[in-house]
Amino acid sequence: MSEGATEDLVTGIVVPVSIQYDYTAGEAASRFLAHIPEKRLVGQRHGDTGLVYVPPRGSDPADGEPTEQDVELGDKGIITTFCVVNVPFAGQAVECPYVCAQVLLDGADIPFQALIQEADVEAIHAGMRIEAVWVDDDDLAPTLESIRYFRPTGEPDADPASYKDHM
Repeated sequence: MSEGATEDLVTGIVVPVSIQYDYTAGEAASRFLAHIPEKRLVGQRHGDTGLVYVPPRGSDPADGEPTEQDVELGDKGIITTFCVVNVPFAGQAVECPYVCAQVLLDGADIPFQALIQEADVEAIHAGMRIEAVWVDDDDLAPTLESIRYFRPTGEPDADPASYKDHM
């Protein structure tokens, strides 16, 4: 560009891109997903260690042994770690800032990622007790999208010793 030029620089473009893929859930994940429309979260217990995995994968990730015993869990738990998202991106469904957290359901031994809402991002913290907010009953489906997000329960925080190994 020559000196004194006033051309606008291109800082971004919008290009429609999509990927379609098929996912075979497998036996353990299929059983887990089948309970979602009933607002039930069902994990699986490892026979030797007693560890409960949710969503279940059908086997223990450490030793490959099957996890065949179903364990019904509630839809409450705690935040073990979290991230405040401040960077917007094209097509995002939630306004910044928002919180993604690792949620450890009561009775589970592995956390999973979920959206946290209905609280100021400054108030979110590890150990906070949370509960699932489900979609309307008519919209329930065998997908984790049936949980809109998690929100604080107002219950006392969990003792850090209870989740220190799950961070």
